[in-house]
Amino acid sequence: MSQNFLSCDRDQALLLPPDLRDWLDEDHLAWFVIEAVEELDLEPFYASYRADGHGASAHDPRMMVGLLAYAYCIGERSSRGIERRCREDVAFRVICANQVPDHATIARFRVRHQEALAELFGQVLGLCAGAGLVEVGVLAVDGSKFRAAASDGAIRAYEEIAAEVLAEASEIDAAEDERFGAARGDELPEHLRGRGGRRAWLREAKRRLDAERADQKEPIPRDREERLELCHRRLVEDWRAEHGGNRAYEAYRARGVMKDGRRFSAPPKPHTPPERPGGKINTTDPDARRMKFGRNFIPAYNAQAVTTSEQIIVAAEITTEGGDFEQLDPMVSSAERELQEAGVKERPEVVLADAGYWSNDHIDSLRERGMTPIVAPDTTRHRPRKTRLGGPYDFMRRVIATERGGALYSKRMPMVEPVFAQIKANRRIDRLKRRGRAAARSEWRLIAATHNLLKLHRHTVAAAAA
Repeated sequence: MSQNFLSCDRDQALLLPPDLRDWLDEDHLAWFVIEAVEELDLEPFYASYRADGHGASAHDPRMMVGLLAYAYCIGERSSRGIERRCREDVAFRVICANQVPDHATIARFRVRHQEALAELFGQVLGLCAGAGLVEVGVLAVDGSKFRAAASDGAIRAYEEIAAEVLAEASEIDAAEDERFGAARGDELPEHLRGRGGRRAWLREAKRRLDAERADQKEPIPRDREERLELCHRRLVEDWRAEHGGNRAYEAYRARGVMKDGRRFSAPPKPHTPPERPGGKINTTDPDARRMKFGRNFIPAYNAQAVTTSEQIIVAAEITTEGGDFEQLDPMVSSAERELQEAGVKERPEVVLADAGYWSNDHIDSLRERGMTPIVAPDTTRHRPRKTRLGGPYDFMRRVIATERGGALYSKRMPMVEPVFAQIKANRRIDRLKRRGRAAARSEWRLIAATHNLLKLHRHTVAAAAA
């Protein structure tokens, strides 16, 4: 008698169309993501497409949002990796209904709908609130640095950038002759040679600087030469801003009176700004800043989050500052806005933060709004910092030393630090792939939204099993 095995005929065509519902268990994350996306308002995505149906067919935005959401949930952010999984991974094939969007389409979708993807965070937070997962009585604030999509070797000083701009222009003699003719090639542009022209240009540069830093939406050019020009312009603008600030500082010194009306016991020291632009900037991602990772400094962004006791992220923002001391009030204000838009009527009562968030002004602002901030004055309980003695520092130490204050502050670590651990270790997301602050913010908010989706999925599965 011959051996008995199940048939394995790879040439056998399917006799009936496959049913995608048979491919995954009912409680699989992919089905949950599909159902969650069905609950979202995706009108901002659809609004960017023609309403008359003309032109080449595009992938349905609802499918693309579900694809990106599931991919980010499992830590797959590479557009090529997502395309490959659409061919090989059953869950991805279910989400795409056996369609395979190519990597360029996926990448363009992220860029085209950058702002809409960022705003998904609020809608997902609303789903979590509807499931009863958002308790805002006690909130914790923390930040973590994520490497930027830029090499530390791409950091250049002003002189290097200026030299590189000229070097790239002179690599090909023919191009140089066509561009400069008989001139040397390193002269100032015509509109900068006169004194009046320079002043007008600098006024325009300051106006652009104010506009850019107000909305923070300037995209990073793909062309290297354009990026070099952008870096050159930003260093010049920062230099002008420093000179403007120094003039205000000198006027402050000349008055001889402090902000509270008292006269100086000793006049502050004068400051002489540099005669030419200084500082350094990354030519791959000019928005990224060097931040400390262990003993090294690497181009990065500082991702900020506000979380609940259930580790639900209720606010997610990006900053280019390595320190956290200016983020407490803005992050709590952001959390209040997000919660209000998500339909959460309760207001935060207690805000927890580590010593990096200490700011007298921010702490006072939270108190004035009816919240109790508990911010550690020291990085350790046994070594008070010499610059943090007396007044509010001693008061906060006494608060944390009480039984209730200590019990509240002890909640900070398990509320917020595991959130970053789950994102960085479990989902393998420790570096941002998008360049530019607006793009990095969109990516971080999508990462935070999918973190909340995962929490909601686990809660749903647990409730079904109970």
